[in-house]
Amino acid sequence: MATDSKANDEHQNPLDLRLVRYAVTLAEELHFGHAAARLVIAQQTLSAQISELEHRLGVTLFVRDRRSVALTTAGTVFVEGGRRLLADAADLVRQARGTTRPVRIDVITEGLTSALATQELRARLPEMAIEIVQSQGLTAGLQQVKDGDLDLTFGRVHGYAAMPRELRHILIRLEPIGVVLPADHELARLVQVPVLDLAATPLLVHTAVQAEDWEDWIELFIAQFGLTVGRRLRGHGRGAVDSAVLAYRTPALGPLTVVPPPGLVVRPLSEPVPLCPVSVVWANGHKMQASGLADNVEALLKTLVEIADSRDWRRTPAQSWWLPAMDLSTLKPLLSNEDVRYAN
Repeated sequence: MATDSKANDEHQNPLDLRLVRYAVTLAEELHFGHAAARLVIAQQTLSAQISELEHRLGVTLFVRDRRSVALTTAGTVFVEGGRRLLADAADLVRQARGTTRPVRIDVITEGLTSALATQELRARLPEMAIEIVQSQGLTAGLQQVKDGDLDLTFGRVHGYAAMPRELRHILIRLEPIGVVLPADHELARLVQVPVLDLAATPLLVHTAVQAEDWEDWIELFIAQFGLTVGRRLRGHGRGAVDSAVLAYRTPALGPLTVVPPPGLVVRPLSEPVPLCPVSVVWANGHKMQASGLADNVEALLKTLVEIADSRDWRRTPAQSWWLPAMDLSTLKPLLSNEDVRYAN
């Protein structure tokens, strides 16, 4: 009888906010592995829960095979309504508690400066409610900040032509870029890899469509130093990049903050040190005031600058370095060591 009662309840009320969130996240990623990582659950669990939701609804939401995931017509309708349902539920909780929602910070993907900074923000501001989001790139993050779904995102804004006027930004780091190599690659024996030593090694360019700023930086770097591309791939996250480097035995560019898996090493680049400027982006004061988060965002921004300066993140290195011309023209007045040599 208890089992029959449970089945009847599920038939009468098939919606479970947890399952709705799973479906919305999968619709945003269209990849079970990436969606499961965002939800911090096993991929097999996500697959089983989506099947359970479809069983309860009596419709197919996703068409999936080994290579792809796609929304059905019913899935599109469900996900659109699901987003509204989740937003309404969050508003109801905030109203009941009489508090504002957590500040939503976009760390882009795992292992980046944005993730490191957010970890320290939590340590320095333990009383503040912070929700972590992974948009996979500045292009996606900017739209979500404009829409009010995110409060802070990170990326290379100085070379970004489509930067919305209503958003604000401040430099957080001049990030040194290195090269991810198979551990047995001939360049892996070097402590630092001179940029021109990459000329004889075709590179793997692995980017997400949501990260146009990073893709543009890579293309400018390759063109500046006469490097070649061996393979271009689309994908999300550092894990996907590392897997591709291992699979194709081809080096890829990446930040030095990433801890590589077994079989890979990360080496700094030098002569010159390539720098990628990382800024934090937020909405203007009017939009922040409307959300009730202005004071929290201001405190986070102030603390981010303190973190950056305490770690010398905004200083150029002592040796020669390189920035794309469009970034350099904007940032040069802000650079602290004016006597440093730079190449362009």
